Amino acid sequence: MDRLTAAEVFATIVMRGSLTGAAEALEMSRPMVSRYLAEMESWAGARLLHRTTRRVSLTPAGEETLTRCQRMLEAASDMAVAPASGEDVPAGLLRIACSQSLAEVVLAAAVAAYLQRHPKVAIDLQIGARAVNLVEERIDLAIRITNDIDPNLIARPFAQCASVVCASPGWVAAHGAPHTPQELAIHNCLTYSYFGKSLWEFEQKNTDGRHERIAVPVSGNLSANETQVLLAAAVEGAGIALQPLYAAAPLIAQGRLVPLLPDCVPQALGVHGIYASRRQMSAALRTLIDFLAGWFADPSRWTQHPAQPRPRPPAAPAAAAAGSPGPGAGGSPHA
Repeated sequence: MDRLTAAEVFATIVMRGSLTGAAEALEMSRPMVSRYLAEMESWAGARLLHRTTRRVSLTPAGEETLTRCQRMLEAASDMAVAPASGEDVPAGLLRIACSQSLAEVVLAAAVAAYLQRHPKVAIDLQIGARAVNLVEERIDLAIRITNDIDPNLIARPFAQCASVVCASPGWVAAHGAPHTPQELAIHNCLTYSYFGKSLWEFEQKNTDGRHERIAVPVSGNLSANETQVLLAAAVEGAGIALQPLYAAAPLIAQGRLVPLLPDCVPQALGVHGIYASRRQMSAALRTLIDFLAGWFADPSRWTQHPAQPRPRPPAAPAAAAAGSPGPGAGGSPHA
């Protein structure tokens, strides 16, 4: 890691009295500040701070190290360095984490377009639904669809992601369609197992015309930690799924899925670019974040509103594809 930045982080922790205060002052995530402090202590070969729940104080080694850091920072600030030619040209490797669904349906096209503009940049997509540690795993940018952002990280909002409740025509013919969100509790729902519970949230108009939010606990006999699996299972008649519109819309337009509960709108989720620090951001990362913000701002590039075909029975009678609802796990299907 950059020792000059580590010195600045250490000095700022002492000045602000806490790691959180330093993170705010330096516009870094708290985990990044912790990592720089750990690296500084590793380089010094000693513990530099006494930490309590309220305050930090210097150890003897910390006092000596702080003096050296201050001298280093003063020397750096006095140094006039002419910018190298072309230093703002985006270049280098970027590691991006996102879900399989988002990568396949949205991000692959966006990244391809970005790389055509910036051929000196290379991108390594890390695909998976699990939460990643940006600092420890050297992830430059994580793209997540969620309304639950870790306050210790920095998030750039890109867009709002609409969702749709859907099932196959055969499943609807065999089991019927729910008429209210509450009826989902008695249907077999395909749930997202990344979270420990499945609450599907909706907005609907009440009798006086005002919008109200409804949270419905759902369960079923199939859960998965990747939305593409649940989408494929819904097409095969396994049950009812809550899916991002960008993934389900083409299948609805083809008649392979049927949208349900047309009078209720599933809660929209934010699409965010999450990164560890605004400071010393490379030209490659800065231009990629700006490019993705513009890409997601145009809904025609990454989502569509499907035609809503009426449910139709299958060509031949079908047996029930899903058994009685069993224990389900999951939450938002879009992480």
